[in-house]
Amino acid sequence: MFAARRTLSTMTRNWTHLVRFLAKEDGQVHLGQIDSKQTPDLGLALEKGETITAKLVTGNVFDGIVTDKSLTISTLLAPLSMDEVPIIRCMGLNYRDHAKEASMPIPNEPVLFIKPRTALNGPHPARVNVPKVAQDGTSDYEAELSFVISKTGRDIPKEQALDYVLGYTASNDVSARAQQFKNSQWSRWILPHRPRLGRAFRHLRPHNLRIRAILNGETVQDSSTKEMIFDVATIVSFLSQGTTLERGTIIMTGTGPGIGAMRNPKIDLKNEDDIRVEVEEIGTLINKVYYE
Repeated sequence: MFAARRTLSTMTRNWTHLVRFLAKEDGQVHLGQIDSKQTPDLGLALEKGETITAKLVTGNVFDGIVTDKSLTISTLLAPLSMDEVPIIRCMGLNYRDHAKEASMPIPNEPVLFIKPRTALNGPHPARVNVPKVAQDGTSDYEAELSFVISKTGRDIPKEQALDYVLGYTASNDVSARAQQFKNSQWSRWILPHRPRLGRAFRHLRPHNLRIRAILNGETVQDSSTKEMIFDVATIVSFLSQGTTLERGTIIMTGTGPGIGAMRNPKIDLKNEDDIRVEVEEIGTLINKVYYE
């Protein structure tokens, strides 16, 4: 889900829990607002076959207005389309408990890498497509909290940084480890991206959320965003120093301990595996693994 920072007067018609979906009524792609009280975990509800409706949102993801018209969700899509995302910026080694697991020192500055926007993927029924080059026992998962930049900025002060956050969502930073470590830039990855955004409504605390990865029903990662070394405001400010941070940029904030490459014995994503990322107050991202 996404979370945006708005004054109370402008929040009355702006979305707070955004979805992008195909509607049963017309088969077209729409933006919608769901009732988070009735449907606290959209991913699980749709997996169970529940009928979920959404209030139609007119406009785009950055300034959409909620209407009174309701449509039924047929297929859930990633909350942003590929053409709305200029780039995906990623944080490496940003959880204290993960750094401890990896026996690596706490970094003094953020560790960064990038993904192309073509890595963007959707939720169930979208699959994690593992290419032949990565079918070597080293494909891996990373449960992460991600957020989206709401407006373009440069040299953003830390105290203003949260004004540039459109919303928060759950992501799975799927990694081809053998390919990753052939190159120091860490940029050969896949990205299933959570289908729901929730604006920064008042009760969402991005730095105190439980975050888990669940592989075939077994919890393999279980941490909290309070373990982040660099918080959201610091990340936004850092990424904008001396360069332009564009609207629509997705920023992945790092992962906790328990990734497959660090386990003993190691585990990897296999064909037909069920991999889920669950973020407190946001919901569950569900994907099946498919070996191309």
